[in-house]
Amino acid sequence: MSLSLDVAPYTLRPLCTGDGAAVHRLVNDWSVVRMLSHLPFPYPRELADQWILSTIDRQTAGTAWHFAICEGEMLIGCIGLSLGHPNQGAKIGYWVGRPYWQKGVATACVRPVVEWAFETLPISRILADVADDNLASIALLEKMDFQRSGTTHVPFLSRGPDPYPVLTYCRERDTSMDTTRTDKAASRILLVVAGVLIDGEGRILLAQRPPGKPLAGLWEFPGGKVEPHEAPEQALIREMHEELGIDIASGCLAPFTFVSENIGSRHLLMPLYVCRRWRGQPVGKEGQALAWVTADQLDAYPMPAPDRPLIPLLKELILG
Repeated sequence: MSLSLDVAPYTLRPLCTGDGAAVHRLVNDWSVVRMLSHLPFPYPRELADQWILSTIDRQTAGTAWHFAICEGEMLIGCIGLSLGHPNQGAKIGYWVGRPYWQKGVATACVRPVVEWAFETLPISRILADVADDNLASIALLEKMDFQRSGTTHVPFLSRGPDPYPVLTYCRERDTSMDTTRTDKAASRILLVVAGVLIDGEGRILLAQRPPGKPLAGLWEFPGGKVEPHEAPEQALIREMHEELGIDIASGCLAPFTFVSENIGSRHLLMPLYVCRRWRGQPVGKEGQALAWVTADQLDAYPMPAPDRPLIPLLKELILG
């Protein structure tokens, strides 16, 4: 149930409770902590554990995504993205342990996270704040086409009570591939369809997005994109056969609800159907893991943000 990105020679994975010692060892270093506004120095060991638990909670809620930067099995830094900033903005932050400076770690890892975020999250821009003496981070942001947007003053717990000058940066989603206003309007709606398969024990089938696909590692209700020539029901029947190897009759699909949500430069429209009868045994034909879960277990599975509001509706349907 993890979301990982392969940015060889490094791996980005979610933080876990066992990372506290490594995070504390690397961050409890004046040269690192002085660039992180919200951390004190010395950095208490228990704060590392508390922060990691908060990242797990926020990722489960779909409000932030934090990655441990790993070289092999060793944690050497972190990257985080928090949602909910003005104008569909996300804010990025990152740090690398001092023994791994000047090795291109941040350059190798931050850029793929920015690209992943624009491709998969419901955002239009990414924001970044950087202390005005953090020359390496300033150079990295400008190299990645972040534009200077202003200057502010922010208290740094490790530096004392007086606010410190901070440069603000912003990178907008690239829309240069859109050619005309008509094209933009036509391509803005992304129509996909999903199905809730419920077995005889009242369990729901979830599929995990495999590595290499957007939102890899997240769990979702099976389905896919509706082609221009298809009705949503036809698309769902096709997708269920291609992805799971099962056959469904149109009469076995019951319309349940739909999702309508902005996802950055596009707008997602997703009809959701409930199905209790099909032919065949579901298998992951595209390499995806499958899980049959009860309604009260759904919260434990990290899902794309548009899917999460469906959980209470399904609990009400199944549990009453």
